[in-house]
Amino acid sequence: MLQKFAFLKQATIKDKMAFLIATGFGSGLSPKAPGTVGSFCALLPIWGGAQFGVWGIIALSIFFYLSGWYATYRILKIQKNQDPGFVVIDEFAGQSVAFLFVSYFMMPWYYYAIGFALFRFFDIVKVWPASYFDQKVHNAFGVMTDDVMAGIYAGLVLLGFHFVMF
Repeated sequence: MLQKFAFLKQATIKDKMAFLIATGFGSGLSPKAPGTVGSFCALLPIWGGAQFGVWGIIALSIFFYLSGWYATYRILKIQKNQDPGFVVIDEFAGQSVAFLFVSYFMMPWYYYAIGFALFRFFDIVKVWPASYFDQKVHNAFGVMTDDVMAGIYAGLVLLGFHFVMF
């Protein structure tokens, strides 16, 4: 596994910080299903942000997207793969966007479970235009934006769930 990250030996401090952010603070280093593990680990800061209502989720979404874009940009510059599996900050950003749609409401625990499952579904299926960003935009913007699109789809379904149930 260390061979996989040999590029970090020559990396600058900024690149190492970018790696920490891009890996979702290490959650993307999971040997199995790093996207799922990263998405699951994103639930804790999302829950924390939700304690501040919609503004907390908006702030998290912006932070995850902008820091994720920059970190992913730096990682893509120093290694070859255009969408490395260990980069999971895009899952953090996309999933936080999903919860924007219901952050106006008090979210019981099962909203997080449903939102997580919906986000993973849409992130894997890649409904257009997410598929466009995933397949055609081979840079940090594409890596981040396909997950934001998955988050939008998951958020819309979660909002629909909320209105059907309440």
